[in-house]
Amino acid sequence: MRFNILSLLLSVPAILIAITFHEYAHGWAAYKLGDPTPKFYGRLTLNPLAHLDLIGTIMLLIFRFGWAKPVPINPNNFYNYRRDTVLVSIAGPSANFFLAILFALIGRILMPLYIIPINMFLSISIYINIALAIFNLLPIPPLDGSKLLLLFLPYRYMYIMGFLEQYGFIIIVMLIAFTNFIGMIVSPIVNWLFNIFI
Repeated sequence: MRFNILSLLLSVPAILIAITFHEYAHGWAAYKLGDPTPKFYGRLTLNPLAHLDLIGTIMLLIFRFGWAKPVPINPNNFYNYRRDTVLVSIAGPSANFFLAILFALIGRILMPLYIIPINMFLSISIYINIALAIFNLLPIPPLDGSKLLLLFLPYRYMYIMGFLEQYGFIIIVMLIAFTNFIGMIVSPIVNWLFNIFI
């Protein structure tokens, strides 16, 4: 029981760090690619309060799958619409993979000391960052992976993106709430990577 409470408490800063860097990376990439919108809306910050989505954060705490408040961008400002949209989208998951690697490296140094709270925090942080990255790479809007479809879909099939963007969030909620479909896809990948990193 004590370890469950400690795990929950340590999950809070781990989640805040993961979603903050994820969204900041989106904003930073968009800004560097010519779009000032994230800066205009105050999203080029590492302040977690600027990025929190209440429901998404609760989902992360309970299910280890969730989301933050999307960074507003205007793709019309990009130098290359398709390429830059994809680069901005993968910036978030890339930031989470970077954090997972960073925490794993720190763990190589600190975990042998067997300080339980530190070891738990590092393990939780690695897992959450991997989970956030893999979950967001699913090709369902508004998740980041949906933008990868821009690389493969011919223009004549772009209406598919429009349909997915209109109903994507509902699809995700339904899949999480009433099926184990996402868990069956995401969890094995997350667990495999976690065992490599840890």
